[in-house]
Amino acid sequence: MKVIHLNATYIHQHWDAIAEYLQPALDLSGVEEFNLDQLKVFITNKQWILFVAENEGKIFGAAVVSLSPYPNDLIAFVTAIGGKFVSDRQVSDQFKSLLKGMGATKIQGYARESVARLWKRIGFENKQILVEYRL
Repeated sequence: MKVIHLNATYIHQHWDAIAEYLQPALDLSGVEEFNLDQLKVFITNKQWILFVAENEGKIFGAAVVSLSPYPNDLIAFVTAIGGKFVSDRQVSDQFKSLLKGMGATKIQGYARESVARLWKRIGFENKQILVEYRL
């Protein structure tokens, strides 16, 4: 399995497979600030970054990240994530490496308690309900 940053140019070709992982993530998270269509617009406009976990051309997971600069850190905030990203150590390690290569010093994301337990298995810490990993 390989994690790649999917260029926004190709999003329309793969959106159905990507949406298969992101829609349940949004449904379960209770996010009210944006929906799947709006998420796609943020990616297409290159405001947020899309990563996919793929093997032999088949997508097995997707993650969307916004990069936010702070005085002491560049935060990679996970706005939506689904599929193999949290449950597979190899995939999460590749994801962390790609974000570190983009200059991120931390990964953060909101998670309900059951998902936060998965994030903890791959090195994240609870910060209230916000989970975080320092790169």
